[in-house]
Amino acid sequence: MLFSSIVFIFCFLPILLAVYFLVPKKYLFARNIVLLLFSLVFYSWGEPVYVFLMIYSAFFNYFMAHLIAQDRRKGGSGKRDFLFALVMNLFILCFFKYFGFLMDTVNGILHSHISYTALSLPIGISFYTFQALSYIIDVYRDKVKPQSSFLNFTLYLALFPQLIAGPIVKYIDIESQLSYRETNPEKFGQGATRFMLGLGKKVLLANNLGALHQLVLNLPDSQASVLSFWIGALAYTLQIYFDFSGYSDMAIGLGRMFGFEFLENFNYPYISRSVTEFWRRWHMSLSGWFRDYLYIPLGGNRVTVPRHILNLLIVWSLTGLWHGASWNFVFWGLYYGVVLILEKYVFGSALKQSPAWAQHLYAMLVVLIGWVFFSSDLSAAVHYLGVMFGVGRFAFANVKTLYLLRTNLILLILSCVLSGPRPMERFRRFAEDRRVAAVICIFAVFILSVAYLVYSSYNPFLYFRF
Repeated sequence: MLFSSIVFIFCFLPILLAVYFLVPKKYLFARNIVLLLFSLVFYSWGEPVYVFLMIYSAFFNYFMAHLIAQDRRKGGSGKRDFLFALVMNLFILCFFKYFGFLMDTVNGILHSHISYTALSLPIGISFYTFQALSYIIDVYRDKVKPQSSFLNFTLYLALFPQLIAGPIVKYIDIESQLSYRETNPEKFGQGATRFMLGLGKKVLLANNLGALHQLVLNLPDSQASVLSFWIGALAYTLQIYFDFSGYSDMAIGLGRMFGFEFLENFNYPYISRSVTEFWRRWHMSLSGWFRDYLYIPLGGNRVTVPRHILNLLIVWSLTGLWHGASWNFVFWGLYYGVVLILEKYVFGSALKQSPAWAQHLYAMLVVLIGWVFFSSDLSAAVHYLGVMFGVGRFAFANVKTLYLLRTNLILLILSCVLSGPRPMERFRRFAEDRRVAAVICIFAVFILSVAYLVYSSYNPFLYFRF
């Protein structure tokens, strides 16, 4: 079930809100039961079988955390139980996500034809597995105590706003909110506003940008051109930002409506002046997870230069692999790892001394090329980039290119402007002075989004495959 769907907006969410707020505020235990039951319905809507896998994950990690704590109380280290829990979580994730990729790789290397049954990928398994791992690791590190309530821990893993596409919520950041959280009209209004604006980003911008990108991909060679491929790459670059950040906005808004405060996941990454800065602003919950639970334990940057380079390559190859079971994702991760190493040790100082516009142009060019590798398999990505940089007998522009540019120029310019912080900053100031007018604007975005959903069948979500 998508947040950007009529069923969710006008059926699931209103019923949940009605049932949840009918329960008196003092009975938080009952409210948690309501949230958990609806979250399981939400997940089973698209994954009726794999909901049992998620419940098993909740039971297993709840049980293992208590075993680790029990071993500690008896004077042990809990290391054996911790390693078992770590291996089992990673085994389940790798089995469902990478088994087919592994078999295809083996067949390709050995030129064999080993048959296997392809497994469908459980939606959101990468997200809730990483959340479970953060809990187990922090219990082992003695940063948090094992959750005494199985209900609350299962709710932590299954909470529907962030269940299937993040942001990745670490247990340490939400622990207290499971047993106490404040709900009031002001927070509800803030959450509803965030949800509606996120819906607008997803439906009005990302969906239309995605349609433009698909149009470019489907162009026959006779109509393709260098400029049209640049337009397609720019469209995808903007689409994936508004798609994922819009979903994160909706998740954060929904959480706030029920009293939860999730950490931000995006901070206007396309204003970055380096790739290092970009990854401090893009998908911050994932970057933070890898930093806290992999990069720092490997030694971070407090090691020799060769070891630091190795640490970065390990982290970024796994970051790429986390995004998908395909070599283009591994290459995409290593691509960023190499760029970050070069920024750190080769041209970082020179980059900082260059003009701001040059820094920004460099960062966006690197990111745009990265999204080409991200969006398709390696051979298709290499071909696409070749056309962008003039390889092959393609004209720089043609009649079809000018048509694409003319019909989508406003969308592209508007998306570029809205990917920066200034429009939202000005809207906040406008809302402080003219609250009623601001509310009308927000509802106008919501109504336009709903109208688009009613009349359009194109409503993908890019991060569901991860």
